Amino acid sequence: MSTSLFQVAGFMLSALGTFLTASATAMDMWTIEDRSYTVVTSTYAYYGLWYSCVGTEYGTTQCRPYFTILGLPALFQGVRALMIVAIVLGVVGVLIAIFALKCLRMGNMEDRVKATMTLTSGAMFIIAGICAIAGVSIFANLIVTNFALTSYTSLGGFVIHVIFSSAFRYTFGSALFVGWVAGGLLVVSGVLLCLACRGMMPEKRYDGTSYKAASGMYRSEGKSKTYNESYRAQSMDGRHSTQRFDYV
Repeated sequence: MSTSLFQVAGFMLSALGTFLTASATAMDMWTIEDRSYTVVTSTYAYYGLWYSCVGTEYGTTQCRPYFTILGLPALFQGVRALMIVAIVLGVVGVLIAIFALKCLRMGNMEDRVKATMTLTSGAMFIIAGICAIAGVSIFANLIVTNFALTSYTSLGGFVIHVIFSSAFRYTFGSALFVGWVAGGLLVVSGVLLCLACRGMMPEKRYDGTSYKAASGMYRSEGKSKTYNESYRAQSMDGRHSTQRFDYV
């Protein structure tokens, strides 16, 4: 019962984590302009992995994609790559976990094969969760660096000033929190599936031949051996020898 519970719970959490990872990657609000020290608050800028947007307090929004790839900073491209890897591993892991469910019967698939598939999907979810958490954390570190530089310097030299305007300070967007939650769910789901794999492995049995002791006792029957005197060798003088056999 606990094995099925761990497997189903891990599958549901992994599906939710994969969906949240894809949602966080597609969201545009990874960082948002800090308006705590600005006079004009009617307009604000926010940025994502794929678009830079400007919004107003009236609800209107205008976004434009990044029209360059080589011009983007290496850390920014690394965050993109980590999130894409997390999504791919999550999707593949979900597909494997569906066929590995204990409640789903497919042909003559053995429990050992399902246990191996469950372990594989669990490992993939753990790696996907680590990639998602790493990508979001790297982006959050860039935001913290920009916030610290713009707080103590007038120029505000941001390490990825190609994307963010260095004249303003930026804070965490909602996509970061979604990404952290998604990565945590993926890691937890992977651990649950790995625990379920141990309960799905069949027990090893030794099918050797058992030894059974004899029911009776062996008895040696003593039989007297008689020898025919006529077979005794004769000596040279015609008398019978005491030897029973001749040796050449």
